[in-house]
Amino acid sequence: MAEITQPVPAQIQTVDLTAEAQRPRPPIKWGQIATYIILGFGALLAILPFLWMVSWSLMSAVEVYTGKILPARLMFENYSIAWTQGNFSNYMRNSVIISIITITGLLVFCIPAAYAFARMRFFGKNVLFGLMLATLMIPDIVTLIPNFLTVVWISRLSESLFGPAAAWTNNWPSLTIPFMASAFAIFLLRQFFAQLPEDLWDAARIDGASHVRFLLYIVIPLARAPIMTIITFAFIGSWNSLLWPLLMIQDDTWRPVAFGLQKFVTGEAGDAFQLQMAASVIMIIPIIIVYFITQKQFTEGIASSGSKG
Repeated sequence: MAEITQPVPAQIQTVDLTAEAQRPRPPIKWGQIATYIILGFGALLAILPFLWMVSWSLMSAVEVYTGKILPARLMFENYSIAWTQGNFSNYMRNSVIISIITITGLLVFCIPAAYAFARMRFFGKNVLFGLMLATLMIPDIVTLIPNFLTVVWISRLSESLFGPAAAWTNNWPSLTIPFMASAFAIFLLRQFFAQLPEDLWDAARIDGASHVRFLLYIVIPLARAPIMTIITFAFIGSWNSLLWPLLMIQDDTWRPVAFGLQKFVTGEAGDAFQLQMAASVIMIIPIIIVYFITQKQFTEGIASSGSKG
């Protein structure tokens, strides 16, 4: 049986349309619009140098000097030329090894230290934590020479005790061990650990868990976001390091990729700006990959580490 539909009276339709037209429009939020404009302008300023670098890396030698914005033909061979002439395979391998060793040591030392400051009670804890935070205000250039002299002294002592193979200078220990204790990493992890509910520790203690077991099986799995954050920071710092390797390393055996880029730009590349830009893109590709892999955890780690404690 066919369904009978009742037509809507014209008066009701007119009333609805009139009420819709008379509904007040939300006010324009000029402050929010201005914020978006400022943020967009800042993002544009930040990304423009990268886009310019990628564009130049794909140009020919002639196009670089003509002032063009985009290349007529994508010259991907610039990357292979820069990779071969700059010996980036060796420098990349060194930087990967140095970064892995540094990050591993950083996690081994900073996680227990942060847990001790956050969850354990011992004499002088607040004083030690305050002194550690004070080191964040000291510029790196101020501690450069003292750190250099300390590493040289340790290297000589280690070499005299265990032989030339144990020397720190001109070897990977000088590029990794001094960076395995980060005050910023300890602070970031400590802030997250301090926010964990006390009920977790009470339940673990009732089950007979020690601090070590509680840290390994409960705290660390919950701290994935801040841990990935310090891994990202440590990788970027290790990958971009140039001044310290220039002081400690005298040959290409352990020189990192930042030194390789500096050497290529000032030497082999000459005035070939397209090759210089291609080498620069090669260097930052691993950083971009690591950031996109850890982007979610990186943001959560920064947001979750509040100011408790």
